[in-house]
Amino acid sequence: MTLASLPLGQRPEGRTALGARWIVACDENGHRLLRDGEIVIEGSEVLYVGPEFPGEVARRIDLGEMLISPGFVDLDALSDLDTTLLSVDYGPGWATGRVWPQSYVDRGPYEMYSPEELVFQKRFAFAQLLRNGITTALPIASLFYREWGETVAEFEAAADLAGELGLRVWLGPAFRSGGMVCTAPGVLEPVFDEARGLRGLEDAIAFAGRMAGRHGGLVQTMLAPDRVETCTIDLLRRTMAASAEMGLPVRLHMAQGRMERAVMARLHGTTAPDWLARHDLLSERLIAPHAVEAEDADLDLYAAHGVTIAHCPLVYARDGEGLRSFRRCRDKGIRIGMGTDTAPPDMVLNMAVGLMMGRAVGGGAEGLTTAEIFDAATIGGADALGRPDLGRLRPGARADIAVFDLADPWFAPGVDPIQTLIFGATGRVTRAVFVDGRLSMRDGAIVGHAPDDMRRQAQAQFDRLVAKYPDRTFGHPAVDRIFPPTYPLL
Repeated sequence: MTLASLPLGQRPEGRTALGARWIVACDENGHRLLRDGEIVIEGSEVLYVGPEFPGEVARRIDLGEMLISPGFVDLDALSDLDTTLLSVDYGPGWATGRVWPQSYVDRGPYEMYSPEELVFQKRFAFAQLLRNGITTALPIASLFYREWGETVAEFEAAADLAGELGLRVWLGPAFRSGGMVCTAPGVLEPVFDEARGLRGLEDAIAFAGRMAGRHGGLVQTMLAPDRVETCTIDLLRRTMAASAEMGLPVRLHMAQGRMERAVMARLHGTTAPDWLARHDLLSERLIAPHAVEAEDADLDLYAAHGVTIAHCPLVYARDGEGLRSFRRCRDKGIRIGMGTDTAPPDMVLNMAVGLMMGRAVGGGAEGLTTAEIFDAATIGGADALGRPDLGRLRPGARADIAVFDLADPWFAPGVDPIQTLIFGATGRVTRAVFVDGRLSMRDGAIVGHAPDDMRRQAQAQFDRLVAKYPDRTFGHPAVDRIFPPTYPLL
C-alpha cells in the first residue's frame, strides 16, 4: 500500500504501520535514530516504534527513502500575511508604517482587513504550516494594521479552521494596553488605554475557558498579551494570575528589539525581564520570544524562573541579528523551543539558519549541535506547553508525524538523516503530515485547500493592505516611496 490509499483529512481505521529508511524514535533519554524501522499508529496515538511490528495491522505502508519524524512545534507561528517582510529592506520603522503617526491616531485607527480577510489569512497560514511539517502551532500576527487588538470572532473561526484542516493549535486573541505613536520624525511616544487593554484580557480569558478542548482536543488555549512595551503592569499582573488559575501558557514578546529596550528604560528604568521579575511575574508558564536583546542578567532570571525562549532565527538573521547565544542559554539551563514568525513558515530552514547563526556566535560546532536545534523544534516546544506526549515518537504519544523525502533529486548524498535534512533541505521536502492520527497533508494537498487559488487570493489581499500603508505612515508618502524597488524600474 501507499500513502495515496489513505483518505486525506481523515484518521484511518485500525492500525497503520509506516515503515521508512529512518525514524526519529524516542526513549527515556531523548531522540534516537532507528534505521529500517516501523511506527504503528492506532486512532490518535502511537502504538509502537521499533523493528517490524509483530502484531496485526490493518495496513502496512513502506515509505522507502523517507525520514519519519515527530511533527514540529512552532511556538511563534505566523498566522497572517507577513508584514515583517516589509521591514527587512525598508526602514526606519516610523517611516514605513511600523509605527502609527499621530495624524492616523487622530483620525481613528481602523481595521485594514475585513472579517472575511482575517479568517482567510489564517486558513492560508495554517495550510502553510502543515506543508512545512508543523503539527502544533501557537499563532502570532501583527497588530500594526489592526484597529487595536485581535478579536474573539476571528479566533473562534481559527479554532474551526484548525479542526477542519487538522492542525493542533494553542489559540488566544492578542490584547494590549498601548502602543507607540510617531509625533515627529524619529520621535516615538507611548500611548496607553488601560481600560481597553483590560477588556481585551477579559475577552481572552472568556475565550480560553470556552474553547479549550474543541475538535477532539486539537484546540487548546493560551493568553497572548502583545509586546511587553505595550502592556501595563496591571494588565500583566492580571494576565499571569489568570494563567495560574487556569493553567494556561502565556506568550509575551520581550527582549526582542532596540525600540523595546529604549521604551522600557524610559518608562521603567530597566529591562523587560527585570521589570517582570521585580513584580514576581516570571514563571514556567511564560514563553518569551526572542531574547535577542537579553542581557546576561535577564537570561539568569529566565533560568531561575523556568521561562522558555521561543527562538526564531530566520526572521532575525535577515537583519543580521540573532540570539547571543543558544549555547549560553542552554548552559544556564534555559529551555528553548522554536518558532518561525515569518513566511514561509519553514521550520527546516529555521533550524538551518539557527544552526549557522549559533555556530557563528558560539565559535563553531561547539556553539550549537544539530541534535540541539532539532530538539528545540520538537521536544523543547512540547515541554514548554507541558505536553510530553508531543514532539516525540514513542508509545502513548499523540500521532503527530512529519514525513520528509530523503530521496529528493536535489539532495546530495547524505551520511546522517537529520544532518541531511537540516543542511541540505527546506520544508519543501515534507511529503506527509499526520496530526492526532489524521492524515492532514499529503504531497502538498490539504482538504478544502486549492493552492493556486489561495496563493492568488493571498497576494491580492496583501497588495490591498500595502496600498493602505500611506494612511498609517508618518507624512503619508506614496507607496513607491515607502517601499522602493530593489532596482529602478525599467
